Amino acid sequence: MAAHEGHRAYDAVIVGGGHNGLVAAAYLARAGRSVLLLERLQVTGGAAVSTRPFTGLDARLSRYSYLVSLLPKKIVRDLGLDFRVRARTISSYTPAERAGRPTGLLVGGGQRRTRESFARLTGSDAEYQAWQRFYGLTGRVAARVFPTLTEPLPTRAELRRRVDDEEAWRTLFEEPVGVAIEDRFADDLVRGVVLTDALIGTFADAHDPELRQNRCFLYHVIGGGTGDWDVPVGGMGALTGALVGAARAAGATLATGHEVVRIDTDGTAAEVTYRTADGEGTVAARHVLVNASPRELAALTGAAPPEPAEGAQLKVNMLLTRLPRLRDTSVDPREAFAGTFHIAEGYEQLGAAHAQAAAGHLPAEPPSEIYCHSLTDPTILGPALVERGYQTLTLFGLHTPARLFDRDNDGTRDELLKATVAQLDAHLAEPLADCLATDADGRPCIEAKTPLDLERDLRLPGGNIFHRDLSWPYADDADGADNADSGGRWGVATRHPNVLLCGAGAVRGGGVSGVPGHNAAMAVLETTGG
Repeated sequence: MAAHEGHRAYDAVIVGGGHNGLVAAAYLARAGRSVLLLERLQVTGGAAVSTRPFTGLDARLSRYSYLVSLLPKKIVRDLGLDFRVRARTISSYTPAERAGRPTGLLVGGGQRRTRESFARLTGSDAEYQAWQRFYGLTGRVAARVFPTLTEPLPTRAELRRRVDDEEAWRTLFEEPVGVAIEDRFADDLVRGVVLTDALIGTFADAHDPELRQNRCFLYHVIGGGTGDWDVPVGGMGALTGALVGAARAAGATLATGHEVVRIDTDGTAAEVTYRTADGEGTVAARHVLVNASPRELAALTGAAPPEPAEGAQLKVNMLLTRLPRLRDTSVDPREAFAGTFHIAEGYEQLGAAHAQAAAGHLPAEPPSEIYCHSLTDPTILGPALVERGYQTLTLFGLHTPARLFDRDNDGTRDELLKATVAQLDAHLAEPLADCLATDADGRPCIEAKTPLDLERDLRLPGGNIFHRDLSWPYADDADGADNADSGGRWGVATRHPNVLLCGAGAVRGGGVSGVPGHNAAMAVLETTGG
């Protein structure tokens, strides 16, 4: 779209072309609204993209976001998306050493196999039984809470009635998740595996009184009503590609290379100012949907900035010529890496890593988890790489808050990556470096992104993948939303009635879900009689 075309008025202008903005654009255009989406970068997709990061190699990796759990099938059906996910047969593998011998905990491959793995690790059936009871509880909550994400925002009391299980409500919504973990499990390794779901992208202790870890845990166990995390067939870019097609087919206009620099509104009509390589332009809109962080929203509307946000993760993408052999010979690497491979994530290790990072130091034993997309979905690799046995590895490091990188991002990144790989190597029968592919320029195929890198590349505030602390999936006065209006009813309100938040920072935002995009679109349609 050329700058001079910006004088046209639209029913809705969407700021930001991440997956949530694309969801909103598709819904509104399908409902007959005129829609313009403005994206700063030259491509849409935001953090839900696939790229070929290694020169000369046909490997299309999900670069920032990896797995799918929170995307409702409703959105896929409503928008007619040609998009599929594939279940992982193994949920997780956690290597360990017991009595001087390598071993590990394998979850998946059937109940019998999982039960036997628990027994080998712990010497009894007690931890497996506790595991079954605990995830039976979370499964019941998931089945009742997940459908509410695409409904008008319930109050706390309404959601509590929906859950209809006082033990589950207390365990997940009221007490620090560390209480439940310590009460229900005895083995340190098992405790750590459970806790990790409370720490993905969230810098918190198991007993954080603000319950940030509980909110993170909740979103990690309710996806799809089951808590399963699936592999996007074709990579994460397949989802955003399908959304682009749906939005355009419905009549939405998508303009890349258009950076929005200001939003002016009187609450009824808005004017959006954007910048391109050719200069500035403006466009009028009845509604503006902001698929960016609350910090960006404040800057665009001239409001006071919100509390600073901070990410706490290391993201690493790798291409290997083969999977490394494991010290634990009882498990095939093709199974161990197909699920989530936990590294240095024992309960005490996670606590120590948090304490060290909170004190301003890199964790001595950096915790992380890895999985291999190409084992479940080899379509992300070119045929020649598949034939030669190449595989991808994706690593997500925990407890590495942005503040640790402020003084020397590049040097600290290198130091952390080296320490993280060393933790993995301790469980391998050969160094990871021996398995790394090299690109066309002879460089090892490994790239790492710190929170500051994510802030620079994607404008995630402080590198926070959720834009701010995750919210509870119910109405809360602290959200500042007036539930009498549509924006408040859907958890997407801002202080301007016709400006809605449709990104990860909305209530019920975070993860690759499309939920905030759906809910913002529903709020607009509800307001305008759609």
